[in-house]
Amino acid sequence: MSEHIIKATGRNVEGKGASRRLRRAASIPAIIYGGKADPQPVQLEHEKVWLASQNEWFYSSILTLDVDGKTESVLLRDMQRHPYKQIIMHLDFQRVDANQAIRVAVPLHFLNEDKSPAGKAADVVVTHELNEVEVSCLPKDLPEFLEIDLSALAVGDIVHLSEIKLPKGVEIPELKLGKEHDVAIVIAKHGKEEVEAPAEAPAEVPAAKVSKKDDDKK
Repeated sequence: MSEHIIKATGRNVEGKGASRRLRRAASIPAIIYGGKADPQPVQLEHEKVWLASQNEWFYSSILTLDVDGKTESVLLRDMQRHPYKQIIMHLDFQRVDANQAIRVAVPLHFLNEDKSPAGKAADVVVTHELNEVEVSCLPKDLPEFLEIDLSALAVGDIVHLSEIKLPKGVEIPELKLGKEHDVAIVIAKHGKEEVEAPAEAPAEVPAAKVSKKDDDKK
């Protein structure tokens, strides 16, 4: 069982009106789907779920959903947030079968960048092209994150997708699609030198025109 336990309560009433009432009561409407069981509407306590949602594991780990004392292993598949308020509007959870492979986007953790030759150089820019990668594995093998050691990163180096060290039983489906899918995930290169634009010369003020009448007055 996952160590990440989220408590929920079953609900019988659905619809927009019911969902609005739940939100006013500081609850989140949600749905559990997948597997051999029917979709199950549930509700969760907003404050506790909001705190959980501040953690990386909430999005990339197998969660144990405790619905009225009955537990199910699930993955968070969708979260709807309020456009500008700190409110979670709705959650979708997918049931997980221990014997079936799953695809999950897993965060990348970059280690020792500041200790690398590239990281120590003042004129070098290290860019992270990806912050997560989709993996395929059985639920028991799902890592919460993947680590990439950048301690040897030098100027001009490029770290590719295929260089990620994967745990046993974990693979990256993207790499099966061909070499062109072995994309860069970290690039170290010299920063562009800023060239100051030459100061523009002040515009010449055209000489005042003197009319013939003015000449006559002189």
